[in-house]
This record gives sequence, C-alpha cells and structure tokens, in this order.
Amino acid sequence: MSLQEIQTKITKAETNAGRTAGSAKLIAVSKVQPNERVRAVLQEGHRVFGENRVQEALGKWPDFKQEFEGVFLHLIGPLQTNKARQAMELFDAIHTLDRPKLASTIARLAQEMGSCPDLFVQVNTGEEDQKAGVAPRDADNFIAECRALDLPVKGLMCIPPVDEEPSLHFALLAKIAARNGLDGLSMGMSSDFERAIAFGATHVRVGSAIFGARAYEI
Repeated sequence: MSLQEIQTKITKAETNAGRTAGSAKLIAVSKVQPNERVRAVLQEGHRVFGENRVQEALGKWPDFKQEFEGVFLHLIGPLQTNKARQAMELFDAIHTLDRPKLASTIARLAQEMGSCPDLFVQVNTGEEDQKAGVAPRDADNFIAECRALDLPVKGLMCIPPVDEEPSLHFALLAKIAARNGLDGLSMGMSSDFERAIAFGATHVRVGSAIFGARAYEI
C-alpha cells in the first residue's frame, strides 16, 4: 500500500468520525527498514517517523535530518535510562515513558539540557506481563508524578493485546486521557488505525503497510 493510500484512509476515517482533517498524524514506522526505503518516503514529502531503538536511529537519522528539513522523530520502543540522554538529543517525542526511574532521569536531563521532547505515558491497557507500560489503575498517579517533575506529558500510548478487540483498549486509553486533561493519543497500527481514529487517536503508527515487510537480520 502506498503512502498516499494510507493518507487517504486516514482522511476518510477522520471524516467518518466527524474529526478535522489532519487531526490524526501518521507516524511512518521505519524501524529495521533499509535506508533506501526510508529515503523514498522522505522524498515523497513525509516528515514524521518512528523508531524502536535508540542505537538504530542514531545510525540513520542524524544524516537524514541534515538532508531533509522538518523531520519530526518519535521513539516508540522501550527506553533504557542509560540511553535517555541520547534519545532526548535525537528524538522530538518519546512515547514510552513508563516508570518513575525513567521519569526522574528525563527530568534531570531536561534541566541539564534546557529542553525536553514531547512525552507520552505508555499504558499497558491489557495488563500483559511481557509488555511495558503502567497499569490502567496506576496511570492517574503516574501522570501526576510526571507533572510534578515538570515533564511535558502530551498524551498516552498503548499497544493492545493481539488477541483482543483493539477498540476496547482505545476506548480505555481515551478515557484515561480525558480525565487527566491530555489531548494526545498514540494508538493504532497498520491493521487497526482506522478504528483508533474513531476513538480519538492523534498519532497512528504504521510501518509495514508503507515500507513493505521489515528486513530483519538473521
């Protein structure tokens, strides 16, 4: 599916949900994608991308950011505290703020650096043991803790369980965001972004539908 076809589907989903065109941003997930595929999407004019790993992004995006103006880069994978400084220097938004130690580290570095990326709190809506994120019942307190550290929390992020109806998780995330006065909702991927938009997604994360199958190394 082409980038234009994805954009068309997003616009249609916005219209169907009674939302303003452009209110849901497309994050092109470029993790484990060859540079030539990423460059092709950049040459089409797209500027919003997502990466899972700091080290992989460091090998790709400094050069692309110099070559193409207006790139906005999102970290959508887990962040270790020892990679926080590198992440804050490279990324414009971090979607995986999920624990007090990471919040404290980012707050300290933000004071040192004088700036901080936009932050999304990751909520483990399915309460799955193998996934990162705060439990829904703990989300309000954690958001309050982050705000007490003067962190720029812009919204919430979730990854629904693969074997459950994602709309239930999108609705839960939207409910938590609303009661905490947060506008940002990072939810929805290649298979379900249209449903996510119906529930208020402001950022949808689409990778293989744009770039093709990921080129994982054996």
